[in-house]
Amino acid sequence: MKQQPTYIYTFVHHLDEYELCRMEMRAFFGFDTEENFIISHRKIDPSRSPFIQDQLEVIHEGNSIEELEQSIQHMTMTQSYKVECLNKMDIGKTAKIHHPERRDIEKRIGLCIEGEVNLDNPDIVLGLLNLNGRWYLGNYTKAESIWRKHLHKPNSYSTALSTRVARSIVNIAIPKPEGIRAIDPCCGIGTVVIEALSMGINIIGRDISPLVCVGARENIQYFEYETTVTKGPISDVSEHYDVAFVDLPYNIYSHISPEEELDLIKQARRIADRVLFVTVDPIDEAVRNAGFTIIDRAIAKKANFTRQILLCE
Repeated sequence: MKQQPTYIYTFVHHLDEYELCRMEMRAFFGFDTEENFIISHRKIDPSRSPFIQDQLEVIHEGNSIEELEQSIQHMTMTQSYKVECLNKMDIGKTAKIHHPERRDIEKRIGLCIEGEVNLDNPDIVLGLLNLNGRWYLGNYTKAESIWRKHLHKPNSYSTALSTRVARSIVNIAIPKPEGIRAIDPCCGIGTVVIEALSMGINIIGRDISPLVCVGARENIQYFEYETTVTKGPISDVSEHYDVAFVDLPYNIYSHISPEEELDLIKQARRIADRVLFVTVDPIDEAVRNAGFTIIDRAIAKKANFTRQILLCE
């Protein structure tokens, strides 16, 4: 039987994003860890996550540099390459390796591999990583912070979700996008819709405010994505979706009563099998009354402002 590939991912996040990052880990990998790395057989595009920094697809490993050197003695690269040591920060309990030592280790391993070295523009980057005394070498992919491109929208609200949070909740609700149809029926300026579209997810937007719909369409078009944003209440949605995102209104300009909030939650239950709620106030009782089961949750903080993230089915 062919052995499953092993992938090592490293993570970077703000302290306020700790719970959200772990919730995303659970969605992607089926478990989480308190460490800033995770080892899994699941291949995830690292650029999907606002928290993943590096992905290493392990090819060779050893309990020492000498053992690793022995393992790669007959390794040949048909494309130009370079070796890059990824221990640029503390990873778990493994201390950062400082620059001069990293360069020495890279050169030492690079000399064991047959092929064309290109330090400036290689076809392939081989990542080298030490974790708890064990060395790993493999194909390296650095995450691209695609969400950063979406920070500066033509239209924005101070109360809108940050692009990092929006991108993470999309991953939490839709870890495997293939064949998924999604809707954001209270999409605001389209922050969640844009992050989903940038990952190739089939999603549409909707909002009760005509001005907000115009702003969302302009934002989506600005980043050259395509989808529909329709005007109207969630109660008018007649189609059924796999996933819905509902960021419940909470500020003085979009306040709703408890009765209206419960109706919104019930409508979400009607139109989707899985719903990710973002809320400032506790809604556990309401989502259960609507027939949902809360399957995971986290807190997303920003300074003194706290949002609850609830994944429900």
